[in-house]
This record gives sequence, C-alpha cells and structure tokens, in this order.
Amino acid sequence: MSSLFSMVYKPGFVKFALNIWPPFWGAGIKIISISADFRQVEVQLKLRWWNKNANRSQYGGSIFSLTDPIYALMLMGILGEEYFVWDKEASINFIQPGRGDLFAQFHLTSGQLDDIYRLTDSGQKCFPEFITHIKNQQGDVVAEVQRKLYVRKKPKYREGEEIS
Repeated sequence: MSSLFSMVYKPGFVKFALNIWPPFWGAGIKIISISADFRQVEVQLKLRWWNKNANRSQYGGSIFSLTDPIYALMLMGILGEEYFVWDKEASINFIQPGRGDLFAQFHLTSGQLDDIYRLTDSGQKCFPEFITHIKNQQGDVVAEVQRKLYVRKKPKYREGEEIS
C-alpha cells in the first residue's frame, strides 16, 4: 500500500480527525487512544449540559453514536484500501441510565481477523459481529451495543474478477 490512504490513515491522524469531527465533538465523544496496530480503541463520552436528556442522564443517541464508526475504522486501518468496510446493522440495549462520563473499549482479536481474511479471501462478503459494553466511571455496564459490519475485497483485488 503506497497510496495516499496508507500514508495518511495512521492511528494518530484518525484520533485527531475524530476528535475534531463535529458529530463526535458536539456529542461529547472523545477518542482516548488508538493502538498502533488499530486493534484497540478506547473512547469516552463526557456528560455535558447539551447532551443530557430530560432525565438529566446521557442522551441515548450519544451513547449509540459512541460506537458508530469505531469497528469499521479499526478494520479499515488493518485491512487497508483493498477492502470495503461499512456498518451494516446495529442495535442497543440500554441497561441503566448513564449519569456521568461513559467509556467503551473496542478490541479486535487475531482470531476475528483470521476469520475475516479467510471468509473474504476469494472475494466473498463477510458480516462480522461485535458487542461493545458501555460502562460508567465505576465500571458498571450502562448499555450493550451490537454491531454487524459488511467486509469485502474491492473488485480489483478479488480472485478471478476482471475489471472493465
């Protein structure tokens, strides 16, 4: 990968870009860390006066947004420009009100990556699923988010496919 994508798409740049991205910034979402290999990300949702709901706890949309692009961006950093990576489906289970700052940790294991590479090797689609637990400052789970992604090699990188 010698393209502009591979030169720019580095953890430090992605962290900076997301932290100034208006939807994250406005919602109170902050990327705390992205590992050098994109396999671990830690994110915080700060409770602000503008992201409280009528019950004075975290707005559910902000909690959901906290997880929105993270696994897709992690996989883009790992798989590179040869792959399409998109969010396909998501659901959230609110367990208790988020009355303060909230945190989420995202992890990709070698086994998960091996499965993605194996399932997409010949150009097939892959739909990996991930569960993220949103926790408060005490470590109690506030919400559980399930995300399904769409992963597939781009046509020019698929075996046996001709590009016109």
